[in-house]
Amino acid sequence: MSTVTASLAPAILPQDATGSSRIDHLVMLNLVEPGSRVLDVGCGDGSLLALLRDRRGVDGRGIELSREGVNACLAHGLPVIQGDADTDLAAYPDDAFDYVILSQTIQATRQPKVVLEHLLRIGRRAIVSFPNFGHWRVRSELLLRGRMPMTDTLPDPWYETPNIHHCTIRDFVGLCRLVGARIERASALDASGHPMRFALPWWVWNLVGTQGVFLLRRG
Repeated sequence: MSTVTASLAPAILPQDATGSSRIDHLVMLNLVEPGSRVLDVGCGDGSLLALLRDRRGVDGRGIELSREGVNACLAHGLPVIQGDADTDLAAYPDDAFDYVILSQTIQATRQPKVVLEHLLRIGRRAIVSFPNFGHWRVRSELLLRGRMPMTDTLPDPWYETPNIHHCTIRDFVGLCRLVGARIERASALDASGHPMRFALPWWVWNLVGTQGVFLLRRG
């Protein structure tokens, strides 16, 4: 794989890291134009969707698998329906949204390639974030201890984790090329959750980044 650098996919820096919002949510917040139509797939309790509504004035919708998550969203006035990314995205028409977001979810889907293709079809742009299984701590757990890793971004033991497709940053870059997605911007987050501020090859991000955040569009 070629070493596409961060100078081609610039690091995304949050403009506002104050308050209690997750830093990765602030990174994604700054990728979305005000007033956009947004679909948040796997939106959880709706915290990102609420952030986009309150700070970007988006016309936001959500889809969430868990009933608890849907109830939490509805309690905060967010228009969210219960659904499964693996089966229900096919029902959405082409170009229905300006942005489709998949945050910390692609590694838990059964068909990540198909899901990514749907994101790029449904939205003019897609924003995808995920934990990086190529991080040096993950590698060292397997190499030195022979155990499935548990870290701050991968907190669950192997028998309880929702992650069924272990993806690295380099893996995801390869998947983007496979489906013809153009990487407009990208960022690797360090152990504290902050975007790395230097232009580095993908293999460096793959080694020291705990998470990846990508802004994509159809190629």
